Amino acid sequence: MQYHAQALAGAGVEVDLIGYEGSELPRELRESPRLRCHLLRASRPAPRRPRLLFVAGSALRVLRQCGQLLWVLLFRIDRPNVVVVQNPPAVPTLLLAVLAARVRRAKLVVDWHNFGYAMLALSLDPHHPLVRVARWYERRLARFADAHLCVSRAMQATMRTQWGVAAAVLYDRPAARFQAASAEARRELRQRLADAVPEMVVARPPAIVVSPTSWTADEDFDLLLDAVQRCDRLLSEPAPGSEPERVALLVLLTGRGPLRAAYEERMRRMPLRRIRLRALWLSPPDYPLLLAAADLGLCLHRSAAGVDLPMKVSDMFGAGLPVCAFDYGPCLAELVHAGENGLLFSSAEELARQLCRVAGELPGGASWLERLRENVLAHRQTWEEGWQREAWPVLSRLLGAE
Repeated sequence: MQYHAQALAGAGVEVDLIGYEGSELPRELRESPRLRCHLLRASRPAPRRPRLLFVAGSALRVLRQCGQLLWVLLFRIDRPNVVVVQNPPAVPTLLLAVLAARVRRAKLVVDWHNFGYAMLALSLDPHHPLVRVARWYERRLARFADAHLCVSRAMQATMRTQWGVAAAVLYDRPAARFQAASAEARRELRQRLADAVPEMVVARPPAIVVSPTSWTADEDFDLLLDAVQRCDRLLSEPAPGSEPERVALLVLLTGRGPLRAAYEERMRRMPLRRIRLRALWLSPPDYPLLLAAADLGLCLHRSAAGVDLPMKVSDMFGAGLPVCAFDYGPCLAELVHAGENGLLFSSAEELARQLCRVAGELPGGASWLERLRENVLAHRQTWEEGWQREAWPVLSRLLGAE
């Protein structure tokens, strides 16, 4: 949504951006004269309580979110011509966006990155009554929107055939701040990031694999931990000319999310010899630098619905970083092409082999990785380019209609 706001402001549109407080906005948004930001207070994680109290507390948090968002939509901002909302989260955001658009006589655009009911099915049985209600809720509310954007052709086809809704495809692409770097520039970037990641700048630096993550249930961290342990055992086996005590691979998981604390504790207990596994949070300026400085990107996204595409892969491609991605189905081929701009895996054993391959050939240069990097750069497109071609025709038509 920050990308939408920046692109709309750049097109001369006055924008009100509504979102939860947290990390600092990028400088381009903070300094835009056409953008006003309205921050909502983020809900704190729910403490462990008896089930009844947990349900009651969750209901109160949803009601508070409704009140905050409706107050901003109905009273804090000037009457909008168009309301753009991202889905998920579907509850309560989608319903409130529909309500606000109708009350204020505005057009409504839904930008579909996934289906909320599919995300819920990761925690509950897909046939659970709540999942069925959530699916009905999204399908029903989708028909109140004036236009739809979605992230893949597979999602577009699903919405057309199963929901009777027409959507334009807007692929996730990187913002302009994601830039590739030469081998020499990557070494310099590692020096700049030494305070955050000191393991980068030791005398014999390890190969660096970075996995941007939101620490949510649609990413397979169990598979990663299994693969890292397998890879560490293989790297620890004596081999002629090897340095069995040297760290050969540094795996960095960036971001914040609900599952981070639990997996950090498990990572701390893992007896690894040749691999360092770290979770960290980087500031908005440092995050693109880390992607440009890494040797390989890692995507653990499993896809809740099977038709969404992981946005973090686009960020990595923007930084010229080849990606090793979990192969969750045919939809992924719209983004990652095995052997051309990345690698695929479908099990912990396959991922362990890919990690060992990186650790065994780096540092010192790996021609196959450089070839993947060259292919990534050859097909690189920025968010702005794709947005102008795919989203602006939809939004400009609605902005001109009263």
